[in-house]
Amino acid sequence: MSEAVIAILDVGKTNKKLFLFDQQYRMVWEKTDSFPETKDEDGYPCEDLKLLDQWVVAAYGELFRVAGSAIRAVNFSAYGASFVHIGETGRPVGPLYNYLKPYPADLQAKFYHDYGGEPTFSMLTASPVLGSLNSGMQLYRLKKQRPEWFEKVRYSLHLPQYLSFLLTGQPCSDITSIGCHTNLWNFPQNNYHEWVYREEIVDKLAPICPSDKTLPARDPWNKILAGAGLHDSSAAMIPYLESFREPFVLISTGTWCISMNPFNETPLTLAELQKDCLCYMTYQGRPVKSSRLFAGYDHEQQVKRLSAHFNKAIDYYNTVRYNAGRIPRTQSRPEQSNGPQSDTLVRASAFGKRDLSAFKNYEDAYHQLMLDIIVQQVASTNIVLKGTGVKRIFVDGGFGKNPVYMHLLAKAFPHIEVFAASIPQATAMGAALAIHRGWNDQPLPGDLVEIVKF
Repeated sequence: MSEAVIAILDVGKTNKKLFLFDQQYRMVWEKTDSFPETKDEDGYPCEDLKLLDQWVVAAYGELFRVAGSAIRAVNFSAYGASFVHIGETGRPVGPLYNYLKPYPADLQAKFYHDYGGEPTFSMLTASPVLGSLNSGMQLYRLKKQRPEWFEKVRYSLHLPQYLSFLLTGQPCSDITSIGCHTNLWNFPQNNYHEWVYREEIVDKLAPICPSDKTLPARDPWNKILAGAGLHDSSAAMIPYLESFREPFVLISTGTWCISMNPFNETPLTLAELQKDCLCYMTYQGRPVKSSRLFAGYDHEQQVKRLSAHFNKAIDYYNTVRYNAGRIPRTQSRPEQSNGPQSDTLVRASAFGKRDLSAFKNYEDAYHQLMLDIIVQQVASTNIVLKGTGVKRIFVDGGFGKNPVYMHLLAKAFPHIEVFAASIPQATAMGAALAIHRGWNDQPLPGDLVEIVKF
């Protein structure tokens, strides 16, 4: 391989991926690996740090076998809410705890009692009360329940920054990880929250590095530059921020459907927090007001019902084309209490309680399911749209490829342009784009995002 490339290590909870992008950000090589979890001292499943370290070393060997001296830089993206604690020698202290691990109720109650109560604290830190998913709470728990380990910790690094540390030897903190529902960051003050200082947690946090900074790698890779790593949700937004200047909302769809508005600068309210709204952080350090909906999971469960009832294949919904003629029949059913214009948050779609025998065929029932999901989606997206001049909505992920969802969403937002957006491996590409100036002397291409208007 002769043309200059950037390597990306993208670590998900299930899949660990390697990518090479050329200077036009075309993916030229990829590989996916996975390995089993281990258990922490309480027997709860968690990432196997030993296997992860071995994978990183093997990954560099493979990347250099494929691309050799063509590699100019490397960066990292990884799931958030996960700390690797390292000691003075740089080796891990304790496990990489799972962010789904249940949090002790008494310890959580004491924390919020001592630091202003749940509503006030959550508004300041843009973090709903999520237990271990608030990664700062993992540090608080370590100090209170494992003080002997806490004393040995020199730095607690979020997972993307730990991956960078393995290559550079330089401990860093990154604002995209710090700003992601961690309980660590006071958004109005743009600094760590008071508790981080009072509990001496700040002493365990590495200096904050700019997300676009590059660091020299250690031997034997000392001829390449390394980024400090990015939280995956923030990385996935970078191609959109680089491609579009007019205000937009990105609906990232998968198991969760997350409506992200990087142009909404209003502080989070208590009402918004109660509706599962929070803030992420762009790689430039700007808050991204975001609302979450469990719609992908709901869809997955309901198509199983439809499959069983109508005796169709589990993925039969992929054959259903949008038919506007089916909508009046579904909307007029008495069970449908909210039209798609509703701005009232609906926590669970109505479809789970519907009698499937009331539908003539799978197609009618599926249109009703998607209409019920759109009721939720509109309510969720409206939370972050409110008070902003957004004229475009981009949908990426699974629902972006679903014509019924896309047509109904466009119908629900008649005064906003609605696009299905496609970026191959947006998270990895975003991590590459973040350090563009450090390795790439070519201008950014104008076709990073492929869009189709509905």
